[in-house]
Amino acid sequence: MGETMWAVVVEEDQPLKLGEVEKPSCGPNDVLVEVMTAGLNRADLVQRKGLYPPPPGASQIMGLECAGTIVSIGSDVSGWSVGDRVCGLMAGGGYAEYAVIDQGSLFKIPDGMSFDEAGALPEVMMTVWANIFDRCQFKAGEAVLIHGGTSGIGTMAIQMLKTAGASKIMITAGSADKCDRAKALGADITINYREEDFEQIVRDAGGADIILDMVGGDYVQKNISAAKVGGRIVNIAYMQGSQVNVNLMPLMLKRLVLTGTTLRARPNADKQRIRDAILADFWPAVLSGGIKPVIDTTYVFDQAEAAQTHLAKGGHVGKILLSRK
Repeated sequence: MGETMWAVVVEEDQPLKLGEVEKPSCGPNDVLVEVMTAGLNRADLVQRKGLYPPPPGASQIMGLECAGTIVSIGSDVSGWSVGDRVCGLMAGGGYAEYAVIDQGSLFKIPDGMSFDEAGALPEVMMTVWANIFDRCQFKAGEAVLIHGGTSGIGTMAIQMLKTAGASKIMITAGSADKCDRAKALGADITINYREEDFEQIVRDAGGADIILDMVGGDYVQKNISAAKVGGRIVNIAYMQGSQVNVNLMPLMLKRLVLTGTTLRARPNADKQRIRDAILADFWPAVLSGGIKPVIDTTYVFDQAEAAQTHLAKGGHVGKILLSRK
């Protein structure tokens, strides 16, 4: 292997393109993966605008998840070998020929699963677990509202909640077709937010114990209204704005928790904790086919500009990927 590699590079006011960059090297706890597939996330779009820089020490290349084959391992790595097919989460670097991943953020790709399928798993599974199951402490029998129910995160949240015994899974989506797709995955109540009032529908259904939101804006107040007494509301993004005028009195009267999280900048030990919980609680369902990645479209790496344009428009269902093939 040479000392350089290709990667998707960003130049101001120019379309994304492949360029030659320095190839990364492993730290003691890292593996170097030859990337076959990389997943797209909205964080990539925000990073490209200069509003979400990578954490200190992370790759400046976009891409928070990938799947591929291990080509070298760090001195302190155990349980992984050159040639293993893996997928994993990283703080940056996925849109490239090679990427470095901490061993605690790796998953072994199941036999028979393609690189594309595997590349659609790490970020969504770890985000859903970190927010719904860890931060909001989901318990079997609870009702959950998921905004963006046909996004990559939304489609995975439906399946993980179904596996974990949710009493009622409610989602919002932007079309009748998307609502149908969510229902096929296991959603119990689907709400077309362009035509229906999710706040009233959820209240009529008895309210939500947990609400996962990436919209923000006026959804913040509506979420407070739609939550049950003792409910938990977690924001993972604010696509309609993070500065809002909110009446907090219902928050107090209903004893709600309003919180938010990010995943990218967490310490590697915390990401390993999340990975280990997924392996214990949900990976068996992945192996059995009970949980499946939902893929909207796969582009080749030199079509990264078209892929990000597709993501930004928001019409997709499931994950958008970059692939070598």
